Amino acid sequence: MKHILFSAFLIIALFATAQQTGNFGAKITPDGAISMTELHKKMGKKMELSPVKVKAPITAVCKKKGCWMTLKDEKGQDVRITFKDYAFFMPLDCTGKTATIEGKAYINVTPVEELRHYAVDGGMTEADAKKKFKKPSKELTFEATGVIIE
Repeated sequence: MKHILFSAFLIIALFATAQQTGNFGAKITPDGAISMTELHKKMGKKMELSPVKVKAPITAVCKKKGCWMTLKDEKGQDVRITFKDYAFFMPLDCTGKTATIEGKAYINVTPVEELRHYAVDGGMTEADAKKKFKKPSKELTFEATGVIIE
């Protein structure tokens, strides 16, 4: 009986760790991925760049269901990543890992309510989100079709 329980526990643990890394969404490869600095340079004054592949550290993920994440650029700024057609989600504990993403980079004006929503989903209190976000934000955003988490 001990062996059966131990085996079941081991299998569950393997599945739990297997889902924290790997390919999510469309199957992509890390070949040709650029840094966030290179993405900013390629964007220049463009409003959109597609397709593009970027590799960067994950700084945050939606704590409720993994429906968005942020990647840090070399200047320390976060870039919000959403997933095409809401078709896949990230593991809730992938913060600190490195991601390669492929999809569309674009400039987006995010309304105040949406900024507050993202902040609360990321673990901030509603009161703090209301204090922090008072005006819309024009920012680089990314819609990923596929993600690799290392």
